Amino acid sequence: MGSSDFVTLFFLVAAVLIFFQLRSVLGRRTGHEKPPFDPFAQRDLAKGAARDDGKVVTLPRREDGNAEDRFVAVDAYAPAGTPLNDQLRELLHHDPSFSPKEFLNGAKIAYEMIVMAYADGDRKTLKGLLSREVFDGFESAIADRESRGEVVKSTFVGIEKADIIQASARENEEQVTVRIVSQLITATYDNAGAMIDGDAEAVSEVNDVWTFARDVRSRDPNWKLIATEAEQ
Repeated sequence: MGSSDFVTLFFLVAAVLIFFQLRSVLGRRTGHEKPPFDPFAQRDLAKGAARDDGKVVTLPRREDGNAEDRFVAVDAYAPAGTPLNDQLRELLHHDPSFSPKEFLNGAKIAYEMIVMAYADGDRKTLKGLLSREVFDGFESAIADRESRGEVVKSTFVGIEKADIIQASARENEEQVTVRIVSQLITATYDNAGAMIDGDAEAVSEVNDVWTFARDVRSRDPNWKLIATEAEQ
């Protein structure tokens, strides 16, 4: 064997070894890959999942446990015999995976994401979290603000309180209305950099009533914001 043949064989063996090494590292699933982010799923919240593309992804439904076990969470949230308890029980009959606590945890995250995305003019995030009608309204307001050269700078301080105030399940759609009290620092600046609205230092209390909905038979049964109302 000549020296050139020896060199060729050496590089061939090296290439094969590198190929198998990369395959062992890159081609193997470890079982620790991150699941899709779902603001309304406690499983992702417990793992501290981070938003990737702003979309709300619905996880597989849970059907475990008997009916009475599932109603315990509802009765703990709203006293039995109250209108809200009746509404939540009806929703639970329609969707056995629903949990008031898990939903509220997700609604808080969704609320912050939407408020900050609106301030930043982040249409991509908003599109994944809003119904078409609500998105059109938000997009119009953002476009109007941009046409004047205005910039909104906001700091999300936190949510003081969030409560489910109404729930319903009709045919293929579920709706949950939430009253949210949050604290924000927000100010609007004109194209010259002068502040024209808000306060760059003061914390303001904001009272909102938001309604989320999802189509349970859709291929993409995500919770979307379908209505907003500001309380005085």
